[in-house]
Order: sequence, then C-alpha cells, then structure tokens
Amino acid sequence: MSTHSAEVSSQNKSAMRSDFEEFETPAAGNNKTSRMVEAAVSGLNVLALCSSLAIVGTAGETLSTYNTTHLAQEYLLPLWPTEFDLRPTTALVACGAVLIVSSAVSLAASFVPAVRNKNLIHLSISYLCPVIGLIAGLVGISFFYGVNSSNTVSTIQSWSCQWSSIDMQVKPHWGALCKESKTALYLMVMMIPLQVIILGAAAFGAFATKKQQPVTHERKGSPAMS
Repeated sequence: MSTHSAEVSSQNKSAMRSDFEEFETPAAGNNKTSRMVEAAVSGLNVLALCSSLAIVGTAGETLSTYNTTHLAQEYLLPLWPTEFDLRPTTALVACGAVLIVSSAVSLAASFVPAVRNKNLIHLSISYLCPVIGLIAGLVGISFFYGVNSSNTVSTIQSWSCQWSSIDMQVKPHWGALCKESKTALYLMVMMIPLQVIILGAAAFGAFATKKQQPVTHERKGSPAMS
C-alpha cells in the first residue's frame, strides 16, 4: 500500500512541472576573457606610467640644463641663441605630468576595492583617463611640430642636436641633451597610440564583463502526465 502511494505521489509531482524549463548559459569563458582584458589594461597603464615618468625626467633635465647654462644677452659668447622657444619642452613636461596623474588614477581604480566595486565610477575612470592622456599627448607633440617647423626660431632639441658632434666636458653636453630631447619627444608620440589601445581595451573589457552576466532562456518541456 505504501509503495503504491509513493508512486502516485511521484506521478503527481511530475505532472505539476511547468511546460517551460529555465536554464542558464555558462559564462566561464566570458569571465576568463574579462580577467585577461583587465590584466592587459593594467599592464598598459603601467607602461604608460613609466613612459610618462621618463618623459618628465628627460624633458625636465633638458629644461634644467638650459636654465643653468643660459646667459644674459650682455655676454659676448652666449651658448644659446637669442631667438629661442621653450614651449615645446615646457609642453612635454606639463603634458607628461598630466599623463602620470591619469595613468596613476586609472591603476588605482583597478586595484582599490572601494572604486572597483562601483561599476559606474570604475567605467567612467577607465574611459576618462585614456581620453585625457590622448589629449595630453596630442597637445605635447603639437607644440613641438608647430614650433620646429620654423626656420628662424630654435628649440632645445634643434639647437642641441645641431651641435651634438661637439664633445663638451661641461654643461651643456650637447650630445646628451639632444638624446634626452629626442627620447622625451618619441615617448610622447608613442603615448598617442598607447592611449588609444588602452581606451579600446577598456571598452572591450566592459563589453566582456556585461556578457558574463548569466542569460536565462526558456526551453519548452514535454508534460510528464501519462
């Protein structure tokens, strides 16, 4: 009698099942992709931070050398020409400082839980920082190429590279000054595609994170009533 009751109860439970069965699509692959993209963005931001520090260091050193070796016009043997433009070097230092701040903020947003756990703030910083870095890079090189196109006004790079073949035992060391100026400029040029890549990777990471949310589907089942 008890066995018959158990069979009847089992049939009743099976008959009460819904015609539609819900299931979740596995998101393990998307989750792995999201983590890989986040790691790549962090690595690129570290590269941007180190490059920005190098820009400020090299450009700042050339500016410091100019300030310590520049003589007033009343001296008969000035080391630097009268028509001289410091804006390209000053722009490299200023824009490099902006890049340092933007890269540091982006890295902090990736590792500080208080910011990382707030999706809207984290995404805003992930997009805003590379945009600011891209603008800083464009401004930094625009000053150089705008002023360097002139044939009458010299810059630290154009003047030092002009005399770089002269071996000097005291400041300014023209050869070292020329190399430092070129290093700062080339790193600033590199920052433009680097910031574009960081921005694209951040957008792809946000897309992958959104896809890893479980998707619920409805699958029609067959009634188990007999």
